[in-house]
Amino acid sequence: MTVQKPKIAFFDFTGCEGCQLTALDALQDHPELLEAVEIVQFREAMSEKGEDYQIAFVEGSCSRPSDEDRLRTIRAQAQSVMALGACAHLGGVNTLRNWQALHVVRDYVYGEMGKAFETYPARPIEAVIPIDGFIPGCPIDRGEFVRTVIALLQGRQPSIPDYPLCVECKLKENICVLQLGQACLGAITRAGCGALCPTFGVGCEGCRGPVSNPNVPGLKMAFAENGLGAEALAEKARLFQSYQLMERETEADGNR
Repeated sequence: MTVQKPKIAFFDFTGCEGCQLTALDALQDHPELLEAVEIVQFREAMSEKGEDYQIAFVEGSCSRPSDEDRLRTIRAQAQSVMALGACAHLGGVNTLRNWQALHVVRDYVYGEMGKAFETYPARPIEAVIPIDGFIPGCPIDRGEFVRTVIALLQGRQPSIPDYPLCVECKLKENICVLQLGQACLGAITRAGCGALCPTFGVGCEGCRGPVSNPNVPGLKMAFAENGLGAEALAEKARLFQSYQLMERETEADGNR
């Protein structure tokens, strides 16, 4: 009797496709996974496009009205939809444009042809459809991707760390970059990258998104104690989490 392999599809929206390339590298190093599944769509690796799939990995943010219909079609077909990387998970760097008027952004990029391009404020895919999980990061961690695929094939919910990156930093005995006068979001950012940026002396930029209960007041206090203002924290967070910051501002305005 032939056992049918689970079918997986990869989809790209607005993003650099670096997370898909990381996934591709990870699969090349784990041929046992390739033997266990059937990939029916993966633009970075194949030209064929099958529409029958159970697991969908979506990279990139939703940045056009027409993206919504495509996302809903994917959601209707897939049993599991996973946001792949910071752009799909958080909205990512694409949401930086949300701070400017759309016509300004279009004109800057496309010049006189700006009006011909469909666009609207960028957002994470979860703002449009329900998702079943996410693999955070910019780009994703290849080991975390492999563990996620294995968990999904076993019918388990993937386990993504939900404690601050500072834990990993302390385990590595790094000098706190805040004490060196650098803005760092490690205290409120989800761990799992091995504190990569702080290990090389660069403040965490929050690409893995916030932990479930981020202690923002505590981080503001730490910034102040090290000569950094609240604006430095906001500026750092805008790189990957502009969508979330603007949502909080809108909510705060509504509560006034």
